[in-house]
Amino acid sequence: MEILQRPEYLAQVQHYFGKETIIVLTGARRVGKSYVLMSLRDLLSASDGNNVIYINKEKKEWDDIVTYKDLNNYIEERYLSDKRNYILIDEVQEIKEFEKSVRHWRTEPRTDLVLTGSNAETLSSDLSTLLAARYHEVYIQALTYKDFIRFHKLEEGDDALSLFINAGGLPGLVKYDIHDENEVYSYAQDVLNTALVKDIILKHKIRNVPFLYNLVRFLADSTGKPVSATRISNYMKGQKSPVSIELVLKYLKYLCDAYIVTEVPRFDIRGKKLLQSNSKYYFEDNGIRNSCVETNRDRDIEKVIESIIYHQLIHDGYKVNVGQLLAGEVDFVCAKGKQRVYIQASYIIGNDETRKREFGALKGIADNYPKYVISMTPLVTRTDDEGIQHISLREFLKNGL
Repeated sequence: MEILQRPEYLAQVQHYFGKETIIVLTGARRVGKSYVLMSLRDLLSASDGNNVIYINKEKKEWDDIVTYKDLNNYIEERYLSDKRNYILIDEVQEIKEFEKSVRHWRTEPRTDLVLTGSNAETLSSDLSTLLAARYHEVYIQALTYKDFIRFHKLEEGDDALSLFINAGGLPGLVKYDIHDENEVYSYAQDVLNTALVKDIILKHKIRNVPFLYNLVRFLADSTGKPVSATRISNYMKGQKSPVSIELVLKYLKYLCDAYIVTEVPRFDIRGKKLLQSNSKYYFEDNGIRNSCVETNRDRDIEKVIESIIYHQLIHDGYKVNVGQLLAGEVDFVCAKGKQRVYIQASYIIGNDETRKREFGALKGIADNYPKYVISMTPLVTRTDDEGIQHISLREFLKNGL
């Protein structure tokens, strides 16, 4: 089986080897965590000085490893003290009290541990509470535009970008006809349903399953819009299916913990502080989001573009919030170290009214940090308008800011 490489993640993992740090690969189901781990296994196994102990809890070969005691026994039988040992465990949360075993093996000399998991709550609470050790999280995302082109062997251009916008970046789509919308969205729905059932419904013993699915559809339709628990509760009342605000907040957290959506808080640009309400929620993969929308998807193009820009910014190392001004909203306030940039996302800037709206929001910011408008406006690659750079979406996805 050919494993398509994602070298940026391998480099992040290897950076922490030998530093007594447990490395945890996190991210949504089917974004490629297992393949990154297999790539790492193959890379490390190529050296005679290494001993790689690999476990994948999604395969029946390792069904007998149920508890931390089983895990300890398995590792002990294969551990070689005269070599550098790498313990790689895929979907570690499937092993009961796994943290006890991990805590033990971390203290062994010349030993590194790399774990993967698909539930943020399980990993963050167990590791931070029960492990008396440092750990570093490597967040695995769905494919970027450049990886999408490489995986599907496409020629870069408007057609490839259109496919990326519609299909999303789940690596598993490489086995399907990326041009067949029914195939693409059927696969995306299968991935979503697996995550909902395994990581939320069964894990949290969800009773109101219909509301959970309605909430997912609501968030898909509200991509790029501020969302509040009160608004969702009122919407459900209008649908004759009332739910409490507390239940809405609980289910939103479950969806975030399962890496189905991610919450992006608002940031008061003038007051320089995070706001506690009306966050935006972006799906971890646009293909999954698109598969949940039953209306004309062409009308949602600006929402999808905004989501694509958000995920590329995260990939590029920015911390991202939604900007709030007295006069309106700035799509993204991005920080990387001491650097800050402001970004407006737009579909096509085809008239003066649209230009005034998109550029005007950025002109209302008094500081001197860089400001960008990113759009799909034809013939635009990178231009300057009174200090605000206008970049095409393709240019941004290929070369960054």
